[in-house]
Amino acid sequence: MKKDLRIKKINRKEKVNIRVNGNEVLAYNGETVFAALVASGYKALKKSPILKEKRGAFCGMGVCFECLVTVNGTPNVRSCMCPVENDMEIEVDE
Repeated sequence: MKKDLRIKKINRKEKVNIRVNGNEVLAYNGETVFAALVASGYKALKKSPILKEKRGAFCGMGVCFECLVTVNGTPNVRSCMCPVENDMEIEVDE
């Protein structure tokens, strides 16, 4: 598991278990997939289709489509618009 980058003093809701590329990642109810990924240290979420360069989220509000991941087998999910759920399987193209 990568380091947790969340601000410690903020009270959070109950913990949710998700897996990213097969690795357990800590998340909390009310967070988006994007928030959980960033808090866990994930920077690159996909690769550009032509040059295969690593890409990370840009806007964080559903406009740019740079945060696309695969969630429970469904590709091209905007991680910034998708709330975490217990036992969610997420794939990022690091």
